[in-house]
Amino acid sequence: MTVTRFAVALAAAALASTASAADHWVFFGTYTGKDGSKGIYRAKFDDATGKLSEPEVAAEMGSPSFLAIHPSKKFLYAVGEGQGKDGGAVVAYAMDTKTGMLTKLNEDKSGGPGPCHIAISPKGDVAAIANYGGGSTCVFALEADGKLGKRLGFFQHKGEKAPHGHCCAFNAAGDHLYTVDLGLNRVKVFHIGKKGVEEDTDEDVTTPAGSGPRHMAFHPAGGAFYVCGELDSTVNVVKGGKVVQSLSTLPKATKGNSTAECIISADGKFVYVSNRGHNSIAVFKVKDDKTVEAAGHITGDIKIPRNFNIDPSGKWMLIASQAGDKVGVWERDAATGGAKETGTTVKISKCVCVKFVTVEK
Repeated sequence: MTVTRFAVALAAAALASTASAADHWVFFGTYTGKDGSKGIYRAKFDDATGKLSEPEVAAEMGSPSFLAIHPSKKFLYAVGEGQGKDGGAVVAYAMDTKTGMLTKLNEDKSGGPGPCHIAISPKGDVAAIANYGGGSTCVFALEADGKLGKRLGFFQHKGEKAPHGHCCAFNAAGDHLYTVDLGLNRVKVFHIGKKGVEEDTDEDVTTPAGSGPRHMAFHPAGGAFYVCGELDSTVNVVKGGKVVQSLSTLPKATKGNSTAECIISADGKFVYVSNRGHNSIAVFKVKDDKTVEAAGHITGDIKIPRNFNIDPSGKWMLIASQAGDKVGVWERDAATGGAKETGTTVKISKCVCVKFVTVEK
């Protein structure tokens, strides 16, 4: 290749890189307090540089510990970990992706105490809430204007031990809902169809005794999902309705460790689980049969990583340190699954959820 052609190629590559770069709104869920966070926060993230702006309050709300983005990117939903008889708050917001502004649409109750997770169906017509304190699942219809509609179902989990719902997830078709129950060591299964929402205990997935399943993530190609065991520090691979593999998230025994979040990269090549205690993100490479193998740990200045997320470009990971009152930026290696700490951080008191939405130009 001549010098001229090489220069042209470099220029074209630089232009392509610039063209593909984008800004994203990052919405942060928090635990609120008198001298701490006030609700949902918002910052702007540049995926070309990894720069994260200083957060500002997007909406005041009591302990919005988990957020969910509607598939249309027009709405955001949050749960507040209230402990009342009728449950905590479930709030719907309209979202302006040009300005990042949130406007409250309506609010309802989760039906059981301690709502800690919310998920939106792929079609954007159903919202599911996991109640930790009450050990239950609550399902709402979503209206075309983004508002919470009527309650489609409420299911009290039952078992030999006290139930603790911790996460909800829909399959790609949206016709099955899964709720991970830490207390029952079970992933509960619900059918969604013309008859509404129906519980199917025969399809429940049992996780290893004492694992305390917490969060789950579907493989983007289907055929498997991954569940982190909060109590035994594991990642569990589920195929065909059964756990087929269970691996430790720790390089060595760590007293008091518990896992929190479990996500999978958009390309389906890596599964990540956060360790609270070891204060790291465990990395697992996904094999062709969708089982996994340990691929190291992401470390740095991390203090109780209850939540983290990968940006839409796949180049960066934002890790929220609940005990460190901050969010940090790590540069991700798409080939190895690892990530290197950049040193970029912003302060947010007790941040426990990270969600991205691309800025509309």
